[in-house]
Amino acid sequence: MKIDVIGDIHGCYNEFCSLFEELGYKKEQDVYIHPDNRIPIFVGDLTDRGPESIKVIQLVYDMVIKKNKALYVPGNHCNKLYRFFLGNNVKQQHGLETTVAEYEALDKKMQGNISKQFMRLYEEAPLYLEIPEANAVVAHAGIKESYIGRHDKKVKTFVLYGDITGEFDEAGRPIRRDWAQNYNGDAWIVYGHTPVLKPRRVNKTINIDTGCVFGNKLTAFRLPEETTVSVPSEQPFKVEKFRSFPDE
Repeated sequence: MKIDVIGDIHGCYNEFCSLFEELGYKKEQDVYIHPDNRIPIFVGDLTDRGPESIKVIQLVYDMVIKKNKALYVPGNHCNKLYRFFLGNNVKQQHGLETTVAEYEALDKKMQGNISKQFMRLYEEAPLYLEIPEANAVVAHAGIKESYIGRHDKKVKTFVLYGDITGEFDEAGRPIRRDWAQNYNGDAWIVYGHTPVLKPRRVNKTINIDTGCVFGNKLTAFRLPEETTVSVPSEQPFKVEKFRSFPDE
């Protein structure tokens, strides 16, 4: 089984399409298909902050639900947008406001279509994906080895938000433990969530959120090749949004 795990898209539709082309996919009937039947997997955070979240939702819905040509796991931004579509009182900040503005500019019929598509996409998505054929686990913010196979509330929080401590740094960002340092499993853990300037490999884990929406790159991790492919972002570069680690 050959897979291409694609990092956090955050509404960067042009870069999303460019990455497919760079990976050798061809557009057929509005979806991207690989001649070698590779399977794209989206690691969550499809929307928010970027310029074209609605188009990203439509393409991912078509590929995952309509054509059954891709897989998807949700991220924390996906969870928040889902709760917004449910009618919950969600704070429109940290990027959600950009998606809501796009959504509210649509006519009522289109709004109904988009909300239904996204809600179905989210409701049918697994919390994380175990892919034994590719020796991989795909989870938005990663997953501890001891959590694999579990789907309780504690695991859901970890998968969506990472190994949070409950504390915040001086910039107001949640402080997260570097869980990857303690991972000793044989399967690849492929994740995103925390923007890094280049794909970060620790033990058999790889963070592929290379901050496309913050002006860096959109990245895919290919298995079984264990290689990364990136395309440059079209967004303004914001260096303060990237996390560095003591080992770098």
